[in-house]
Amino acid sequence: MSMQTAIVSEPTVDSLHFKEIALSDREWMEPLLRASDYRSEEYSFTFAYVWRGVFAYKAARYRDMLIIKSERETHPPSYLFPAGSGDIGAVIEALIHDARANGHGLLFHTILPEQIQVLETLYPGRFHITPIRDYWDYLYDAQSLITLAGKKLHAKRNHINRFKENNPDWTYEPITHDNLPEVLAMTDQWLEGHEVKSKTLMQESRAVCAAIRDFDALGLDGGAIRTGGRIVAFSMGDRLSSDTYHIQIEKAFGDVQGAYAIINQQFAAHNCADYRYINREDDSGQEGLRKAKESYRPVMMVEKHIAKLLDA
Repeated sequence: MSMQTAIVSEPTVDSLHFKEIALSDREWMEPLLRASDYRSEEYSFTFAYVWRGVFAYKAARYRDMLIIKSERETHPPSYLFPAGSGDIGAVIEALIHDARANGHGLLFHTILPEQIQVLETLYPGRFHITPIRDYWDYLYDAQSLITLAGKKLHAKRNHINRFKENNPDWTYEPITHDNLPEVLAMTDQWLEGHEVKSKTLMQESRAVCAAIRDFDALGLDGGAIRTGGRIVAFSMGDRLSSDTYHIQIEKAFGDVQGAYAIINQQFAAHNCADYRYINREDDSGQEGLRKAKESYRPVMMVEKHIAKLLDA
């Protein structure tokens, strides 16, 4: 009499299919990003799209969740913690499977405090968590940036007053098809004004140009400061979460005193009044930029971490 041996197979995990991010992906990606309602800059379609070349981003949909993967040559492959709604445990299992199938460990390049709690609940003690302070986003009270009220922001009001005194003909105008070419030209001039064009500066320039080129398709808001017949500062942004607006780009000529201060305040006044917070992104560890962002008195930092699966 023959004996049959039962074979128990592991549960099947659906494969992930990552693709290059295109403008057309905004239609399905943005609702999933909105469903998570995170205040971190990475959870923005515009951010993912304009920086896709720099970070080698690709996107995949797994059930009702969005996964963005970064595959830069100089960094180990990593993932953005999934956005959307559904069974997060099933999605993470799919990520573990994808990482192993491609010969690398599971690494999340952006983990927020609330996401760390999810990982610790599902995989207690299995992830090594490391804070990355250089990439924490600065969140500001929207009304504070609009009014610049109070003693702590007195210097900002002075910068704006000086700008207005020196440029009595100044105007604020929304960015449209009519002035987009001027905005792009100003971006080129701004870059030419930097004698040392670092790799980081060139990468940023490419992202800015992508945002300008696809301004309408990305659904961006834009505003510019004009004086003496030319644009001297501009800003672009869009909604990030239900209570947070995201400043994607801000540029001003450094030799025009107060230009940064006035575009900051004017853009907030024209576009951010209906939001509680304004996300002005991170400082990338640059000392000067950190001081500038701290000088506007953020009310909160979006803390970010790296999470590595220890037994992957």
